[in-house]
Amino acid sequence: MGLLIVTGASSGIGRAIATRFVLDGYNVINISRHPCAERGVENIRCDLAVPGAADSLAVALTPWLADAGPVCLVHNASAMHLDRVDNLASADLRAGLELNLVAPNALNRICIPYLRPGSSILYIGSTLAEKAVPGVAGYIIAKHGLVGLMRATCQDLAGRGIHTCMICPGFTDTRQLRALIGDNADTLASITALSAFDRLIEPEEIAAAVAFAARAPVFNGALIHANLGQRER
Repeated sequence: MGLLIVTGASSGIGRAIATRFVLDGYNVINISRHPCAERGVENIRCDLAVPGAADSLAVALTPWLADAGPVCLVHNASAMHLDRVDNLASADLRAGLELNLVAPNALNRICIPYLRPGSSILYIGSTLAEKAVPGVAGYIIAKHGLVGLMRATCQDLAGRGIHTCMICPGFTDTRQLRALIGDNADTLASITALSAFDRLIEPEEIAAAVAFAARAPVFNGALIHANLGQRER
């Protein structure tokens, strides 16, 4: 039986990933501030935005890793805030990098010594991992950095039978996106109009892509956009 370790599975894409892997017969561990309510998920509460918090997870994870077959580690936890480069506070940038880059690096350091051939390390990126839009500078900076971490993972683990890639969702119907949009119907309409399918992506669609990538070493080092196709402006 495989083991999934996923961050940020209390809601949205993370929860959909946890649900999909439970159905696929995996043991599933969620690491997040709030628990995943999906039946069959083991929850480890941790605020990954707190400096050093991820380093403390070795004690909880090692018993699972020591007895595991193939492991899929999914770095999903993230947060988007409205900010710009001309008002991005250093403290806010540090917090974003802690969650998006430092915590995944710490989890990699804990898990990699136990990963057998056939395991995978998957990163959840964003369309904004390769381009930028105004108003979310901290998020864009962090996701661009995450691309570098994924590519470094590919190069440094070459020959060990462990593959990595990044899945980059487009506009996905999550609580985080809805919170940013609020009740503004015009904003929602403008966002859905960017999709070639004129709709938001369902979290389950991203979960299916992640489940496929976990079994597909041919994607090693790849950055995969999962956005239904976007109309460029």
